[in-house]
Amino acid sequence: MGGRPCIRGMRVTVGTLLGLMARGRTHAEILAASPYLEPGDLQAALEYAAWRAQALDVPLANAE
Repeated sequence: MGGRPCIRGMRVTVGTLLGLMARGRTHAEILAASPYLEPGDLQAALEYAAWRAQALDVPLANAE
């Protein structure tokens, strides 16, 4: 998957799940469309995104 983080080694990326949730899909809808996923997979995607958001330092443009 090009080095992108995946769920439990499957070919489902964290970004795919986050994108679905960001577009308003419910956990129930995602799980119904992807029966190989488990509820904990969605929680793991959110936890990973939160961890990555805290771990990255984003340089700010110089205000001068």
